[in-house]
Amino acid sequence: MRYHLPAWIFLACLFWACQSPVEPEATSVEMPALHVSGNRRFLVQENEKPFFWLGDTGWLLFSVLTREEADQYLSNRAAHGFNVIQVMILHELFDDNAYGDSALVNLDVTRPLTTPGNDPADPEAYDFWDHVDYIVDLAAEKSMYMAMVPVWGSIVKKGGVTVEQADVYSKWLADRYKDRPNVIWLNGGDIRGSDSTAVWQIIGENLRKYDPNHLITFHPFGRSRSSTWFHNAPWLDFNMVQTGHRRYDQDDSEQAYGQDNWKYIRDDYSLEPVKPTVDGEPAYENIPQGLHDFTQPLWLAPDIRRYGYWAVFAGSFGFTYGHNAVMQMHNPNSKDPNFGVKENWWDALDAPGAVQMKYLKQLMLSRSFLDRVPDQSLIAGDAGEKYDYVIATRGIDYAMAYTYNGRRFAVNMGKIKGEQAKASWFNPRNGRTEAIGTFPNQGIVEFDPPGEVEDGNDWVLILDGV
Repeated sequence: MRYHLPAWIFLACLFWACQSPVEPEATSVEMPALHVSGNRRFLVQENEKPFFWLGDTGWLLFSVLTREEADQYLSNRAAHGFNVIQVMILHELFDDNAYGDSALVNLDVTRPLTTPGNDPADPEAYDFWDHVDYIVDLAAEKSMYMAMVPVWGSIVKKGGVTVEQADVYSKWLADRYKDRPNVIWLNGGDIRGSDSTAVWQIIGENLRKYDPNHLITFHPFGRSRSSTWFHNAPWLDFNMVQTGHRRYDQDDSEQAYGQDNWKYIRDDYSLEPVKPTVDGEPAYENIPQGLHDFTQPLWLAPDIRRYGYWAVFAGSFGFTYGHNAVMQMHNPNSKDPNFGVKENWWDALDAPGAVQMKYLKQLMLSRSFLDRVPDQSLIAGDAGEKYDYVIATRGIDYAMAYTYNGRRFAVNMGKIKGEQAKASWFNPRNGRTEAIGTFPNQGIVEFDPPGEVEDGNDWVLILDGV
């Protein structure tokens, strides 16, 4: 229940909220800090423990869900193996949350509407920012990192945030969250770095200066890469690509990579200085192909698997999944549903693609992680194109090759240690492995995946050196 204060009391509280901010206490939950690995290709936790980024886009989590709903969502994602949630702090300047609490005073990012002295756990007292703090801490309790966008790109593009305002706001954010162990910063937000560049630069510089212990990247516009604008920026720890939601025939970008998201990762992987890279937004499950024409087919679980394995095998340190209903937390009371969404977010939590993502994570962590490299020289002959493309990666003593449609392909042996190689098929749909046999680790060997050749009959060939 909400109580209405007399106007003079409300104005007095508002005055003190803006004049005398009190920083909240950080969560007592201990989580290992994330940093870039020694070879600059991956993320690791303390003691160089490999960290496979399995992200989910819960963009409107802070502004739509109640605390009980946030617990339901985060518990589900943790159970499915997700360890990073990508979320907006401010989607619009007029944002409020599920309890009707506004984020800002007069739509001004330099004036966050905080209420000092509140108990963040008291449902009758906490404000918008207490709610954000609570969910960040709740995620920490579930061993999950929160990759947070300070302000969505469209707000800045429309002129809602000046460089001067961004300067004040980003300093305030950095100070508020610098001691929380599970924060990652996503500068930008679905925008080209060439648009409002000075705003993104000041946000990145302030986050680095005033919150030096958290990783920072930039979430770019569809079919683009953060590296195009910020690869050499001192504040950018790792790159992010948004490979987007368009088919081959819908891609009107200059590169026209279409659904070949592996090409974006390949391009980042070749850059100097070396920085890790990740596909932070491929096509979402159950969203129309191309986004805006709702008569088009939907992207489905097989497509999402293809994007995941292509990105990771090309050199990405992880992968971000998304679902049309979940990313916007769609529900019967949604004010502005997008992209033809029909499901409610809670009904979409166990969509096939969401359930299957953990198998990718489990597979990559089942072998040595930090020595892994993309290596197309493993594929003998033509690797194919589009859905026929076979992509390969290897460590010192193992190799893997992914086919989306289960076509026959040949492998150049001798790329890994061992006189022989034990071969097996890994099923991305259920995570099961089926042994094939042991082969001499030399020459060329042809492999024929189980089943008929058809899109979605995807398999990973695993070769382990003996």
